[in-house]
Amino acid sequence: MPTPERFVFYLVEDFAHIAFSCAVEPLRLANRESGETLYEWSFASENGETAVCSAGTVLNVHNSFDSHGPADRVFVLAGSHMRHHMTKPLLGALRRERSHGAKIGALCSGAYILAYAGMLDGARAAIHWHYHDLFTEEFPEIELVPNVFVADEAIITASGGTATADLMLHLIGQTHGQALANRVADQMVYNTVREGSADQKLSVQAKLGIRNPRLTRAIHCMSENIEEPMATGEVADEVGISTRQLERLFRRHMQCSPSQYYLDLRLQKARNLLLQSERSVTEVAMATGFRSTTHFAKVYRKNFGVSPNAQRARLT
Repeated sequence: MPTPERFVFYLVEDFAHIAFSCAVEPLRLANRESGETLYEWSFASENGETAVCSAGTVLNVHNSFDSHGPADRVFVLAGSHMRHHMTKPLLGALRRERSHGAKIGALCSGAYILAYAGMLDGARAAIHWHYHDLFTEEFPEIELVPNVFVADEAIITASGGTATADLMLHLIGQTHGQALANRVADQMVYNTVREGSADQKLSVQAKLGIRNPRLTRAIHCMSENIEEPMATGEVADEVGISTRQLERLFRRHMQCSPSQYYLDLRLQKARNLLLQSERSVTEVAMATGFRSTTHFAKVYRKNFGVSPNAQRARLT
């Protein structure tokens, strides 16, 4: 009989319930399908009694962050507003478990907490795409990847949602064989198991229903140059077509001009930074290619119907 691997899940307030389910169910099914207790797990929270997920469901937990028993793996699972729940007991417990030899991991926005704790410096990491703008601005020393999970670093990270199931199936297969992982996936009616290198989001081609490589290349150029926007002519040169041809491509496939599409990308990043970070409006404007805060505020209001300051005030 193998010694069970012990998982402890640190549930941070507002944790994502879908990631929670996708983390625990594969372990339960692995035990059932193998006929052995391969895994044991417990849940910990700040108060040691309950944790509340982003959907409002209240979950009873086994321990507090600083009072659970021995752990082979500790996963911190967060969701919305993770920046407001990075308490000293949580950070202290993570550092203690790491020093005691537990393998540390993060699910959904949990990677932000580990980054804040200095545990991901110089490493590759995955986090839910919704937090990419915030993460890259605050932790430039960490190589953020768009993958569903990263399992080949000292600290493993999964981007959340069903990517958590992909990671757990990967760990099951790694330890107990791919045949068991496949049986668990079948029990979950999960027939699209992804490798860690898979992208979190649909490709531009799939999402927008376009197959023109020059258009997708142009969109990639824009996405990679938000702080220092390229002129339309520069984008066209990068793609290898004329400005007029680029204009026609965007009109035909995107129903807008290249400049409008580019502006929308920049404004969406600006909105993410306003809602997710503490950066000033001036800093957000600079990070999204606006050299005048007044111009930024005018364009932002026109697009979203509210000023940047008012947008942020809605959170309070």
